Parts: sequence; C-alpha cells; structure tokens
Amino acid sequence: MKDRLNLPSVLVLNSCGITCAGDENEIAAFCAHVSELDLSDNKLEDWHEVSKIVSNVPHLEFLNLSSNPLSLSVLERRCAGSFAGVRKLVLNNSKASWETVHTILQELPDLEELFLCLNDYETVSCSPVCCQSLKLLHITDNNLQDWTEIRKLGIMFPSLDTLILANNNLTTIEESEDSLARLFPNLRSINLHKSGLHCWEDIDKLNSFPKLEEVKLLGIPLLQSYTTEERRKLLIARLPSIVKLNGSIVADGEREDSERFFIRYYMEFPEEEVPFRYHELVTKYGKLEPLAVVDLRPQSSVKVEVHFQDKVEEMSIRLDQTVAELKKHLKTVVQLSTSNMLLFYLDQEAPFGPEEMKYSSRALHSYGIRDGDKIYVEPRMK
Repeated sequence: MKDRLNLPSVLVLNSCGITCAGDENEIAAFCAHVSELDLSDNKLEDWHEVSKIVSNVPHLEFLNLSSNPLSLSVLERRCAGSFAGVRKLVLNNSKASWETVHTILQELPDLEELFLCLNDYETVSCSPVCCQSLKLLHITDNNLQDWTEIRKLGIMFPSLDTLILANNNLTTIEESEDSLARLFPNLRSINLHKSGLHCWEDIDKLNSFPKLEEVKLLGIPLLQSYTTEERRKLLIARLPSIVKLNGSIVADGEREDSERFFIRYYMEFPEEEVPFRYHELVTKYGKLEPLAVVDLRPQSSVKVEVHFQDKVEEMSIRLDQTVAELKKHLKTVVQLSTSNMLLFYLDQEAPFGPEEMKYSSRALHSYGIRDGDKIYVEPRMK
C-alpha cells in the first residue's frame, strides 16, 4: 500500500489525540504530496515530535499547530530548521513564548503568514533580526493595550501588508506621523475591530501609513454614540485613501456623499472643535448650504369644516380612522344615529362636487382629505 497510496495535499488531523510523531518512515511514505497539514487541538507538547513530523513532509507550506500545549517545551534552532519551507504557520492558543517565535522567524526564511491569536500576550518582545518575508500577522484576542508594543511589530516585520489586531484593548496610537510611515511602510490593511480607540485623532493617524487602503473599525468606543450612517460617512471622509471600509468597497459616489456630509456635520461646531479635515474638504467643495428638512411622513390629522343643516363646525379628525368610526365621532355633533347618517366629502379643489362616503370600512386618508376641506352630513331619507 505504501507504494501506491499517497495522502491528499490538504491533510486535516485536528482533535485526533496525537501525542507524538510515530514512525518517521511511514510519515515520509504517505505524506510525500502533503502541502497543508492541520494538527490543531491535539496533545503535542514536544517540539522535537513536531520536528519529526515536519521534516518528513518535504512539500509542506501550511502548518496549523493551534491549541497544542507546546509552551511546555523549548524550541531549539536545529528543530526549527525542519520548518524552513513553511510559508504559513498557525500557533493560535498554543501559548508559544516570544522566544519560540523568534527562533521560528530566524529559521523560516520564506514565512509569509503568522497567526498568534489567543496567546495571552500583554507585551511584544522584539526579535534580534527582522523578518523581511512576513506579509500577514494575525494577533487577535490578546491583551495588547499599549502602542509601544504594537510599534515593535513594525520593527520586526517591515514588509507587513496586513495587520489584524482585533479584540486587543489598544487605547490610542501614540506615534508621530513620520514615525508611523517609517514603522509600517508597506501596510495595506489593518483590522482594529473591538480595540479601545476612543479619539478621532487616532483615526486621523491612520492616514500616515503610506500604502493603507483597507481598514476595519467596528466596535470601538469612539463610534458608540453615532448612528450606523454617521459612523461610515465620518470614517470615509476622514480616511481619503481608503478603498474598503469594514469589508465594503467605498465607491466614488459614496466618498463624495460622505465628504459633503462631513462638511455639513461640522459646519455648526465651534471653530476650536472643527477638525483640520473639514477645512480641506471646504477647499474642495466650498461651503455647503444645510440640507432642507423634508418630512415625508403621511399627515395623521386634518382640520375640516363639518356642515349640517345651517350649522358649520370646524373639527380636527384623524385620517387613520374609517368612515364608520367618523360617523360615531359625529353622532353627538349632529344628533343623528350612524345608521341614519350620510356623509359627503368636498375637496376644495375638486371640480365635480361632493363625493358620497358610502363605504363604512374605507379609511379617511384614502380620500386625500386636506386642511380646509368640507364634510357634509345629511339625514338618510326614509
């Protein structure tokens, strides 16, 4: 069977209770074509055992070791050398130390994507060498709160394209604009979902990343007091280079609408509270007039003249009621029973005279009654 059977290129062995490598010759025989290996949620606690597996999978590019208790052993450089061909490495919830991460970075010259989520990191330890190959760093659900820790990631990974920092309670971006541009010169996408940002100045600083074009910013304290529409428009207007916000493309028309909204939003603010971006946009569009407020809700009541015999009485009537309900309302006014009452509606602009309101279940708003119209009440002829 070994000569005729090869396992598929994508091999998923998660939650299989694996504790050790086993026969290395068999791994080599069966895994010759495996390029992606998922060993997550197993019981591997010794890096030497992982090294035995990886060293016998010659074409391995993706390795997932999430939720294995690997913090219990030290990763030596000679073991890490067996990972040299791996391009994507997942160490989520492995509690891997930064020393382990540094060893991996030194021995994986082609590593492009690194996942370090749920590892309880409160700080970042700088590697003695830069990792020029890394493009994506996924470091969500840790305890990184201080920007001084995040800036170390820029130092370690100068070629970083995508930085996913969601669910870290980062409170502010304490860095000058020039320094941000030097730290993350190639950053194209950043995810700050559910971070602790609470200041518009921090959002403005995102403009300092020279290549940034995609931002995710849901669930931050700064935006809690705004409506969904306000959040999106104010963010788009403040981030002129962004082409995708919270996963949605920003079309040219939406950008212009947002920038005009931004001008009108801040036009009544005191001068000291108006952001610099407001003046940039006024230069672009000029000072805009406030939008007219148009209430498109249907009118709920009108004032009409009720005519009965020689009497005329001005009344306010609800338009959501039916003809039958109006008759009940008029019963005490005209001293007629509802069964003995005929109603006629006269539109003040209608050329055809009064219209009998003969259908008891018909709603009054369907007649198009307006203020100043007339309703005539006649006794039913026996």
